[in-house]
Amino acid sequence: MKKYLFAACLLLTISGFAQTALRTKTFNLEKGIAIQGYDPVAYFTQNKAVKGKKELSVFAEGATYYFSSQTNKDLFLKDFRKYEPQYGGWCAYAMGASGEKVEIDPDTFKIVNGKLFLFYHSWINNTLTKWNKDEINLKSKADRNWQLLYK
Repeated sequence: MKKYLFAACLLLTISGFAQTALRTKTFNLEKGIAIQGYDPVAYFTQNKAVKGKKELSVFAEGATYYFSSQTNKDLFLKDFRKYEPQYGGWCAYAMGASGEKVEIDPDTFKIVNGKLFLFYHSWINNTLTKWNKDEINLKSKADRNWQLLYK
C-alpha cells in the first residue's frame, strides 16, 4: 500500500513540475512577473488596473503576481485561477485574430463572465475596440488558439 501511495505522490509532484514549466514557458511574464506587476484581483474588485507591490507577491505555478493589498493577496490565494488573465496574459484580440502572443497594456482590459481579458493598446491601435466588434467569434478562436499554444 505504501508503494502505491508513494507512486501517487511522485506522479502528482512530477505533474506539478510539468505544469509549472509549461506555464513559465507559455505565459506572458517579464522576469517571472505576470501582468507587468499589476494586481489581478483589483481588476475584479476595483474595476481598474492597480500596480501591485513586490512585498505582496505570490508565486502560482510558474508565475509571480503582485498585489496592492493583503486582502487582494488573500483572495488570490483562495482560488488563484479565478483571477488569472485568460490566454496566459497575452492580448486576447491577437490570440483570437491570429493566434499570436502579443504584449498587453495592463490598463486595457475587460471582464466577461468572471474572466479577465487583457489587450494591446497603443496611441494608434486599441485592440479592445476591435474585440468588442466581434467578441463571440474572436473569443471562440482565441480559446482554440490558446489550446494549441498551451501544450
